[in-house]
Amino acid sequence: MNYKNILLPFSVALVLLYETSCQQSQQTDFNTYGRKVSSDTLRTKINLPTPASSAAPQHYKNAATETPQKNDSIASQMLLGNPSNATNSTVNADNYLIDHKYYIESYSRSRATPNWVSWHIGAEDLGNTERLNNFRPDTSLPGGWYEVNQSAYKGSGFDKGHNCPSGDRTSSTAANSSTFLMNNMIPQAPNNNQHTWEHLESYCRNQVKKGNEIYVIMGSYGSGGSGKNGYAETIDNGRINVPSHIWKVVIVIPEGSDDLQRINTNTRVIAVDTPNDNAIAPNWMKYLCTVRDIEKATGYDLLSALPRSVQNRIEVEKFKGGN
Repeated sequence: MNYKNILLPFSVALVLLYETSCQQSQQTDFNTYGRKVSSDTLRTKINLPTPASSAAPQHYKNAATETPQKNDSIASQMLLGNPSNATNSTVNADNYLIDHKYYIESYSRSRATPNWVSWHIGAEDLGNTERLNNFRPDTSLPGGWYEVNQSAYKGSGFDKGHNCPSGDRTSSTAANSSTFLMNNMIPQAPNNNQHTWEHLESYCRNQVKKGNEIYVIMGSYGSGGSGKNGYAETIDNGRINVPSHIWKVVIVIPEGSDDLQRINTNTRVIAVDTPNDNAIAPNWMKYLCTVRDIEKATGYDLLSALPRSVQNRIEVEKFKGGN
């Protein structure tokens, strides 16, 4: 029997099978703007750790192995850019990028609060899930980091103020539960949280119910706010910073696809910067400002994913109201 005649075709088949497998392993995905991108391209655009970065904490889902969906993809939640160039390196502890799947944040270890949080709101995010109120620490923070717990705000005179609101994530228990991680909270004056900020959040959700979708970046800065017990710069025995100002930038566009390309100089942009003060007025429109005002106060580049020509137009205009 001529074994060479048998083994040669078999060897060729094995080589072809291996090559096919390698090609299939280099997956590609469609991002939320409809362009096909490789895993490495997607990873680079949103500061994902490379596969070789084994020391990096596992806050990130492997977005490059799944087709992103608008309600849970990194590409969608941070579509407008990474305002502070946050990374998930522990060396960058005060600008530490965390993916909570339903929103993304830059976290400050020393302040024990987010610097900013970014998320998308579409019709798919609003459902019938009731508010869970399951406040809890984020136990996946790097080892040795303080984990704020649900009792840290007790008796402080400040609310556990959500960045990404519970009401924006009612599509499922998992989505709503994610908003109650304590590193999504800031010490917020009760009247700011329960009235001024709640009114703005309701306005945004009403826009979605009218057929729009919304991109939000929210954050805080400074130290020192006034809650129902008066002025304080920290709570929880000095471990949690009380911000002096709380801000939000909202982009409103009609429901559709290719979202980034549809944001233009005519897009509705709302920028608000409020004092963290219990004497605040309930009407959020009293605190309208421009995106550039917030950038000047924080040092962030808030809409960096947009063309510079669009940024130069919409970042200097103040919202004038309207439905």
